[in-house]
Amino acid sequence: MQIIPSNCQRNVGFGKAWNLLTAFQTCVLKPAQPNYIYSPFDYTSLEDASPDYTSLIRKCIETKSKTDLTMIQTHMLKSGFPHFSLGNKLIDGFLKCGSINDARKLFDELPHKYTVTWNSMIASCSRHKRSEEAMRLFERMVLEGVLPDEFTFSSVFKAFSDLGLVGEGRRAHGLSVVLGLEVSNVFVGSALVDMYAKFGNMRDAQLVLDRVVDKDVVLFTALIVGYSQRGEDGEAMVVFGNMIKEGVKANEYTFASILISCGHLEDSFMGKLIHGIIIKCGFESAVASQTSLLTMYSKCGLVVDSLKVFKHFVNPNQVTWTSLVVGLVQNGRDEIALSKFRKMIRSSINPNSFTLSSVLRACSSLAMLEQGKQIHAMVVKFGLGRDKYTGAALIDLYGKCGSVDRARSVFDDLFELDVVPVNSMIYSFAQNGFGHEALSLYNRMKELDLEPNDVTLVSVLSACRNAGLVEEGCKIFASIESNDNIKLTKDHYACMVDLLGHAGRLIEAEILIKRVKNPDVVLWRTLLSACRIHGEVDMAERVMNRVLELAPGDEGVHVLLSNLYASTGNWNQVVEMKSTMREMRLKKNPAMSWVDVGREVHTFMAGDWSHPNSREIYRMVEELIEKVKDLGYVPDTRFVLQDLDEKEKERSLYCHSEKLAVAFALLRSSNNTTSIRILKNLRVCGDCHNWIKFVSRVVGREIIARDAKRFHHFSNGLCSCGDYW
Repeated sequence: MQIIPSNCQRNVGFGKAWNLLTAFQTCVLKPAQPNYIYSPFDYTSLEDASPDYTSLIRKCIETKSKTDLTMIQTHMLKSGFPHFSLGNKLIDGFLKCGSINDARKLFDELPHKYTVTWNSMIASCSRHKRSEEAMRLFERMVLEGVLPDEFTFSSVFKAFSDLGLVGEGRRAHGLSVVLGLEVSNVFVGSALVDMYAKFGNMRDAQLVLDRVVDKDVVLFTALIVGYSQRGEDGEAMVVFGNMIKEGVKANEYTFASILISCGHLEDSFMGKLIHGIIIKCGFESAVASQTSLLTMYSKCGLVVDSLKVFKHFVNPNQVTWTSLVVGLVQNGRDEIALSKFRKMIRSSINPNSFTLSSVLRACSSLAMLEQGKQIHAMVVKFGLGRDKYTGAALIDLYGKCGSVDRARSVFDDLFELDVVPVNSMIYSFAQNGFGHEALSLYNRMKELDLEPNDVTLVSVLSACRNAGLVEEGCKIFASIESNDNIKLTKDHYACMVDLLGHAGRLIEAEILIKRVKNPDVVLWRTLLSACRIHGEVDMAERVMNRVLELAPGDEGVHVLLSNLYASTGNWNQVVEMKSTMREMRLKKNPAMSWVDVGREVHTFMAGDWSHPNSREIYRMVEELIEKVKDLGYVPDTRFVLQDLDEKEKERSLYCHSEKLAVAFALLRSSNNTTSIRILKNLRVCGDCHNWIKFVSRVVGREIIARDAKRFHHFSNGLCSCGDYW
């Protein structure tokens, strides 16, 4: 028999029924009144009913047979056996068989429900993301005078956090305090900590933990996870230390969470210390601990250690493989990442969007277009062609390989647009010299209801720089300065200094740097590069002194100034600079160009004879030079940075790495219609730039060259940069 005070139904019906504290104080905590409502069902105990039904229900649960449960329910109704205890058993059976709707239907029809049945329904709804339904059941439970227990609260707090209902969560918290469950019950405490952490209220989460008497590992772990997910990793470390001091032993989930914080903090010392504790506690083989160890070492830049951890995995799953690949790409180990990805596929582990987007970025960094196309096919195969993460990575790949049309095609096919793929598309336009297209997409972001972020603004300013859109770039920068919601960074200033400096507005660029609080080496070096382009020796010497104040051993500055002296014919200063560099043991990075032919990368340096096909390559260069001279090509010896006579300077130009790479690509090309793609680690030489324009006209093919700054698309004697680079 279930007895409900009649005044509970009357009082709770007035006003807002959700005043939980008032309802329970009135209806549950006070002595019952003499006027009762009695249930019309008054049966014997379950043991005296029908044990056959109980046994059958248990077997259905074991076999997960929803159909058999439905048959049992039908038979019970036909036989006129209305025992409410068996009804509760049936509800439990439907829930354990995964049929929440059938359970809910029977639940609503059943006049008498155990507390455990209420808890099962609320917990199932909460677990299956039916949080609002879980909350409504909790309201109804309170209104019907059923006393919640620790299991009720642990489920409903999760529902409140999923729904973001802070006020309702606080009121339910108050009820748990009235019932004496917050301090005494660790289940309620852990659920409260988790709820407040998800609300972003770490202060209240910490207060709950401090009040709980019998603290356990679940409670501490909930708070550690909350701090870690909020990016407050230092606080997570403090909680972990307090947990150890109180003698509470960590479990694999605690270790997994605190290792993530170590990774975010790049604290390899603490990470290795915790690794030792994990081994001592016997959790090294736990999947969660292993994956977090791998990720921690990767984030700390300890790639070798992450690979050692990976070797201990017996059967690495999708998450583990993905963590490994992502870590390798983040640490610039792109070739190893691609190798591991191939092993993952051979192990019959399907990649997810994070795996594929990471290996696509590895292909981007290596400019491996063909391999990227193959991975693109896998993206389509696994139905991720419209995923925003893989979409952004594909746009980045094609953009960095000079295939803007393919990048745009991927962008146009995306189902959902947010700032990530938009940024990738703007950057692709920027790198390939499509400044107006980049500006158009940037302006379109307002229509898409997307807010530009730091990456967006850096990309669009770079687009203006590469296309010579100086005034447009100045307007965008001014709009950033006047926007209180956007904080100017040194990256924004560097883009503007590059934009102004490249346009020859060196004084304005220098004034802009002086507006920056504590300008760094990058800003001054950017201005120095502009001085090199425009031959401004006096300003360059002044800027060099500022750079060397900040970074005395910066070899790049010495090289830039040495090249500037050479380009203006100041050979005495060149000799002096080179002598200084030798004394400081500074080395200049040699210019290199490379080309991918037949899935093999061939690298060339100026005057290089190490390639097995060197004779054919140089013969091809000579043939091309003769042909382009007939079209008007004249060697520009200003780009020879050595003190030689004019004939020697010309011969020196003919041996530049860009020319050797183009000649080799033409020798090895089996298809005369495909584009030729070469890459260079430094800025493309001005003479080579002019030479390749003529070559593209002679051979009738597009030649795409990527240097340290951008892409150049050469076709029919013209370049996409319009000779502005």
